[in-house]
Amino acid sequence: MIGIIGIVLVFVMVIGGYLAAGGKLDIILKSLPYEMMIIGGAAAGAFVISNDTGNLKATFKHLGKVFKGPVWHEADYQDLLCLLFQLIRMARSNPVDLEEHIEDANSSDVFKAYPKILLDAEATELICDTLRSASMNYDDPNQVEEVLNKRIEAQFKHDLHPTHALQVMADGLPALGIVAAVLGVIKERLKNLLILA
Repeated sequence: MIGIIGIVLVFVMVIGGYLAAGGKLDIILKSLPYEMMIIGGAAAGAFVISNDTGNLKATFKHLGKVFKGPVWHEADYQDLLCLLFQLIRMARSNPVDLEEHIEDANSSDVFKAYPKILLDAEATELICDTLRSASMNYDDPNQVEEVLNKRIEAQFKHDLHPTHALQVMADGLPALGIVAAVLGVIKERLKNLLILA
């Protein structure tokens, strides 16, 4: 929802500022389809050229998130804390019982009590892997923390690839806008020369 509000705000401010400065809207409306085709088409082409198929798919998938809003809410974080509490309590009382839950989370009654967390494969895998690491390294908790931090950092960098791809494309849009403007000037100059001839 906030994404839609942002887009509407941009258009209202740009067009409103243009009209307030004495601009004529009919000129914009007449050239808008061509400008959008030149700038948008060139940007889309550059985006496709500079990214692989996986990054293109990830970008379109992430674009939907802008309009959907956050996936996780306060109740989900409470569920996560309850799940972790149950698993850690089980690990302290009987580590052998914990093993069956972290080896096959999909058939675990503890994980099934929190279906939204179970549906997120990355979160479930992170929880299980961390508990596996903790069970192997009880004498050195810093080692588990280091592995966990590296994994979260790697996932974070991976999730930022679509954002970086869009940023690179957005950085090139002013240059594409200048190309479209120059083409418009050339067209007008040619039209004036033809009228004079």
